[in-house]
Amino acid sequence: MSNTKEQKLQGFGRLLDILDELRVKCPWDKKQTNESLRTNTIEETYELCEAIIKHEIPEIKKELGDVLLHIVFYAKIADEKGQFDIADVCNSLCDKLIFRHPHVFGSEVANTSGQVEQNWEQIKLKEKGGNKTVLEGVPSSLPSIAKAHRIQDKARNAGFDWEQKEDVWEKVLEEFTELKQEIHAMDSDKMEAEFGDLFFSLINAARLYKINPDNALERTNQKFIQRFNYIEQKAKEQGRLLKDMTLGEMEVFWQEAKSEL
Repeated sequence: MSNTKEQKLQGFGRLLDILDELRVKCPWDKKQTNESLRTNTIEETYELCEAIIKHEIPEIKKELGDVLLHIVFYAKIADEKGQFDIADVCNSLCDKLIFRHPHVFGSEVANTSGQVEQNWEQIKLKEKGGNKTVLEGVPSSLPSIAKAHRIQDKARNAGFDWEQKEDVWEKVLEEFTELKQEIHAMDSDKMEAEFGDLFFSLINAARLYKINPDNALERTNQKFIQRFNYIEQKAKEQGRLLKDMTLGEMEVFWQEAKSEL
């Protein structure tokens, strides 16, 4: 059963109290800065994403707590410097949510998620201190696959997209053909550029077909790991090392793994 609003606020208040005490009494917590926490924050975010992909509910709860701790920690550091506190963070977020949802808190109408997304970028352009251009809000530090997906999504919200999603496959084939030409010419710089174009077009296709490309690739990563581990285990059972096996022998185990995993 879900906790009441009062219980949720009590839990959040408990976290704030504990962090206040840690910041005073714990040597490690006391010395942390925004800069020292940054890499840990990235790691915790990836751990949360992994738990989500694996549908591990207890792990999702745990990793959400770790991410929340970091949010509260950054706000605590800012509070100590007289910059802002966690209440300012929450109120700023609330103001933004209200402003960006005029179909909920105002008089505008949006009956579908598609209509909401179409209005999203234009609303952000109107925000005080908001993005000056449509693509400005894409973080430069995003991993390349996520960045490409986000760039394409923002362009779509501005009306720049394929009229028919099926048309994207012609672009994919075009980029593949251009890549093969550069491979034949053995121009390494152009090969890299064409690989990038091909990846970008495939990510575009994934977006159009409502597939998250990062999730899709991670599923394949995990599948490959399972099957490769199976081959390695079978080799160990025979008292052999992978490097001593032929590709044909490994292929036999690979096919077994495909049927069993």
